[in-house]
Formats: sequence, C-alpha cells, structure tokens
Amino acid sequence: MKFGKYLAQNMRPGWEEHYIEYDKLKAIVKALTKTELQMPQRDISHYTTSLTVQGLPSNFAGKLGTKDVTQEDFFKEIDKNVEKIGSFTAMQVKQSKALLERLEREVDVAVRNKSPGAPSTGLQAMDVRAKEIGDTFLDLEKYININYTGFYKILKKHDKNLPSTPARQFYMARLHQTPWIQGDYSAVFVTLSRIYSKLRDDVVPESQDLELKDFVRSTRKYWVKTEDVSKVKHLILQHLPVFQVRQDLLSGDSQLTNSAYFDNSQLELYHGRLEKRPQAIALRIRWYGLGEPELAFIERKTHKESWKGEISVKERFTLPPEIVIPFLKGEYKVKEAIEALRAKGKTEEEIEKFKGLFEEVQKVVDVKQLHPLMRTQYMRVAFQIPFDATVRVSLDTNLCMIRENPEHGDSCMEAGRWFRDPTLPVPRTEITKFPHAVLEVKLSLEEGQDAPLWVTQLIESGLLHEVHKFSKFIHGCAVLLPDQVQAVPYWIDDESIRESILASSIVTSDDSVKSSLSKRRMAKDAKGSFWSRGKTTQNDSEGSELLHPLLGEHSKTDILEEDQPKDSPGKKKTFTRFKRRELPRMVPMRIEPKTSFANERTFLRWTHMSIILGGVSSAMLGQAGPDDVDAHVIGLATLPLAIAMAAYACYLYLWRARQIQKREARLATKFDDRIGPVCLACILVCLYITVFFYKLMGLNPPKV
Repeated sequence: MKFGKYLAQNMRPGWEEHYIEYDKLKAIVKALTKTELQMPQRDISHYTTSLTVQGLPSNFAGKLGTKDVTQEDFFKEIDKNVEKIGSFTAMQVKQSKALLERLEREVDVAVRNKSPGAPSTGLQAMDVRAKEIGDTFLDLEKYININYTGFYKILKKHDKNLPSTPARQFYMARLHQTPWIQGDYSAVFVTLSRIYSKLRDDVVPESQDLELKDFVRSTRKYWVKTEDVSKVKHLILQHLPVFQVRQDLLSGDSQLTNSAYFDNSQLELYHGRLEKRPQAIALRIRWYGLGEPELAFIERKTHKESWKGEISVKERFTLPPEIVIPFLKGEYKVKEAIEALRAKGKTEEEIEKFKGLFEEVQKVVDVKQLHPLMRTQYMRVAFQIPFDATVRVSLDTNLCMIRENPEHGDSCMEAGRWFRDPTLPVPRTEITKFPHAVLEVKLSLEEGQDAPLWVTQLIESGLLHEVHKFSKFIHGCAVLLPDQVQAVPYWIDDESIRESILASSIVTSDDSVKSSLSKRRMAKDAKGSFWSRGKTTQNDSEGSELLHPLLGEHSKTDILEEDQPKDSPGKKKTFTRFKRRELPRMVPMRIEPKTSFANERTFLRWTHMSIILGGVSSAMLGQAGPDDVDAHVIGLATLPLAIAMAAYACYLYLWRARQIQKREARLATKFDDRIGPVCLACILVCLYITVFFYKLMGLNPPKV
C-alpha cells in the first residue's frame, strides 16, 4: 500500500489538517524531477571556485518549463510541516496534562467525600474520563509515528529522484532533535497511574526493608514491540500503579538500571544458567540512576527444580560502593559488615541471614575466580502496589548489553572498579542494543491461587510475545562473546533481532575483501549461502561488510587465483573469511516426574517385545526335539533379534536419561527415535519373509 493511501486511512477524525501534507510534498518532488535542468556535476573532492565569476541570480530555478518550482520551495514546505506537527503535539500534550490535573483534583474530592456503601457512579464516570485521556495520548503517539514515517518516505523519494541535492540525512537528524520526537512525556502516565490508583482505592502495606530481602516468585518474560510499549503501559496501569521507591531519581515513569554480571574465563555461570542446571547461580551487582552508584545491591539468583517442590530464589544485600571492591577481593571481612549492620539496628535474625549470604558470595567469587563480565543497562518502569509483591510487572526499554572488561586494556578490577570506566568510548563489538522492550510478569501467589484475570487478558492480548526463560545476561554473552560460548540460546535465531546482532559485528571495508565476499556469496546463493551481510550504519564507510561469528566464523584464507586483482598477477593476498559457526541452540526444558516416567514406559515396552521374541525362540530351541530342524533354525534366527532389541532398549533409555538429567534438549537434538522402530520393522519383515520361504522350500511335492 502506498503511504499516501495509508495516511488517509489512518488519520484520526478531527486531526486531518494537522498531518504532514504528503501529497503536496510528493507533487513538488515530481515537479522538480520533471523540470530539473541536468547540469554537469563537479567532483567535490577537487572542487575549486573563482571570486570573479558571476553566479546565477537567486531567483533562477535552473529548471525547464512554464512553472518554476525550486528546491527552496520543497525545503520551506518541509520546515513548515515540521513546525506545524511540533506545535500541534505540544498543544495536545499540554491539554492532556491540564485535563489530568483537573481530573486528579476531582478524584481527590470525590474519594474524600465518599461515604461507605454509597453508589460510585461518579467514580465510574471519572474512570471512563481517565481512559479517554489515555486513549487520546495513544492516538497522539500514533500520530507522531505516522508523520515521522511520512517525512522519512518523502525525503527518501527526494534523494532518489534528485541525487544531486541529498537532504534525507540532514533532515532526519534535525527531526530527531525536535521535542515532538525526542521529548519524554512519560510523566503523563505517572499522573494517570495515580488517578487509577485512587479510583481503585489501593491499599498500600507498610513499608518494608529492601536492603535484606529474598524474592520467591514465578516469572514469565515477553518481548514487546517498541510501537506497542505505550499501549501495554496503559493497559497495565489501569490495574497496577507505577511503583516509585525514590521519587527524586525519576523524571518520568522509568529509572535507569545497571546490572554487572560476574563469571570466569570458562563462562561457567553462563553455561549453568543456559542449561538450567540444578543450583545454577547468577551473581550480579545492581545499582540505579545516573552517575556514580549511591548504593550497590549484591544479588544472587539460584535456579532450583520446581517439580521437586523447590522454588528458585533471588537473595540480596547492600554495600556502600566504596566497599564493593574490597569485598570482592576478600579484604572486607564479614565481622566488619556485621558491626555496620548492628550500628543500623538490624535484628540478630537479619544479621545471621546476611552473614550466610555474605560469606557464600565472597567464597564463590574466590573459588571460581569470578570477575565482572557483562553489564545490562535499561530504563525500567515497574508496576506494583508499593511493598506488595503479589503481582509485579516490569517493563524494560532502551535495553543494551555491554562487555564489562574491555577487550584491549586493563580489567575493571585492576582499575579498582566493578564496571568499566564510563568516560571511555565503547567499541561497537563490545555493546549490543536489543530492539524490543522486555516485559516480566512476576507473581507471588499462595498455593492454589490463580493469577488475576487482567493478567491473563494482557498475556492473550497479542501485544506480547513470550520468550521462555529469556535472559539479558545470556543474550549479551552469546552476542558479544561468541568465540567463548559453547552453546547459545534458542532465541538467537529470531529474525527480529538479527539486525541488532549485526550492528555489533566486525566491520570490513577492504575492497578486495568485499569483492571476494560478493563473488563467493553469489556462488553460494543457490545452495543457501552461509555468508551474512548487514546494513551499514552512519559510522561505517559506505559498502562496509558487517559480519558476526554467530552468522559467520572468521579465519584467514588465501584469495583464490580467479579472485586475484588483474593488476597484481601471482601476488598472494589474504582476507578474513567468516563462516557460520554452528553452535548448538539450547532450549530450556521443564523437567517433571512425568518426563522420567515416559522414558521408563518406553523402555519397558521395548523390553516387553524383547521378552516375547526371546521367550518364543527359547521355547522352540528348548522344547523341540533333536530331529526338529525347522524349530531350531527359526529359534536361532529369532533369539539374536531379541537380544539386540533388549540391548538397544537399554542404550536408548540411558541416552534419554542423561539428556533429561543434563537438560541437553537442543534444536538439533530430538527425543523421539526415528531409527529404532523403522529398523525393527524392517528386520522383522526380513525375518518373516525368510521363514516363509524356508518353509515353502521345505515342503514335499504332492505324490501323483
């Protein structure tokens, strides 16, 4: 569908005159294309000028035709549309804020004057008004996105038809600086959240100590498209308020969250979490807000088998930032930490719990030689009734993963930090930006208690895409440390994140490399090429190749003779070849008793068939007389088959049991047996045919 038609179909009634005048801009581009005088282009790399050569008059369009349409007309029209859309957006945001402020005052009065048992017709009407304001704000977001797309489309068309005066890159950069695109209006949703909370009459439990806290809850994770983030927020805040522990750290509804994950050179914790081994841990240091950390949360997550009645748990305690490095190096002892807690007035029970976790974390860092490996950074908005963990929903946007230790240079620990120096630039191969928002639904329910209906409706709304056991730490390691990992998660092959992986790839701009890669890519095209190519970014030279070891593994290879440049016969050149690295894809398994029981049932069925065949053959060999040659032959032919079936059943049972125990279900590995049953059927058919013909050949011909 052409954009002009799409724009006409998606305009909000009453706002038609405030949209981009796409058809008018398109007509100007068309007129410029038809009438532009094709002047010879100069090579700007050798551009010279003369101060005594008179230029063309300013009103000369350089066009042929009866009507002059200049480039200046097009740019003026673009500027006018940008200003118009910016003014309308600012007016709508201001109007929404004013409506919400007035509605909040009315809600405060209505709630204060409401008598117990009185009808709540007025509050219901206010709830409808709040929803209407929220829907209008969502329409405004759609309006902005449509207009942004319109500018991109018309500027792209302009540059395609008028390549001598490119404008898209300049104007798109300007658009990103405008308030109606760059502005943060999340404070509107914070006010809306307060209104909904007052209308629901949320009961806030007493404040809890978040410094020494264990969290036991079930978690499900989903990906959310960027264009659906506001819609999902609006659906959630109608049932849960925005949770803000520190109002002074938040300018809107989100808070910057940093988590530095620890691991060793073998990536032991990574592989343990990836395979969901029992008691596998994840160790991280988390802090909030911009700038230097004010408080560091030391957190340990432990995976446990749910079918055994065990529940995965997250434990944490806090340390002042200046104590973190001495703690990791073992210089800060538990006695000093306990004295600090006693000074704060902590109970002996809390101190004893802290002591155990403190010593265990310090020991595992020393024994496993753990160091900061990967940091996740994102803006998190949390929805939760304060200090009530029954239902908690978090939404992470602007998610990126960063290698904590630079590839070249001193490690963080050597520099006296647990995270890399924020003043130094991060190379593209040491950071990956995730293209989707990540939503987590965390439930802490009593046994037999069902999730609220609205949670189920949200999950089934079609706005969420569930990714079972998604992990930011695992994704970051798989993308940024592809040469060290032995397996990668199953979601790494999702097409929607391919561009983000390529954006963290190695850049190759050598002409001979590109030429050779292009030839080989074309040669492999018909067979399913293993070469991977991505889009270039603004920081890359034109025509650069973006290659990633998950999509291609690098190795030095000589250029073939036919690939040699003509001007250098016989000269050996090398290029970096990136061949796809076939790492196994791990699929998280849910291990329950029925999984092992199913394996045992399959084993018993194979054994049952073996017993039947073995019993028949043994009977024929043992009970038949010495002269019964036929029985002996059939028994001897059947008995090896029975023995082979029993041996194969044992092998299959042990193989599946090891997979279940080690959680080795991978995309390339199946639990079903496609060979055994087919081979058994073929052997039985051959056996029966042999017996049939043996008996047929042994029949005596009838006497005449």
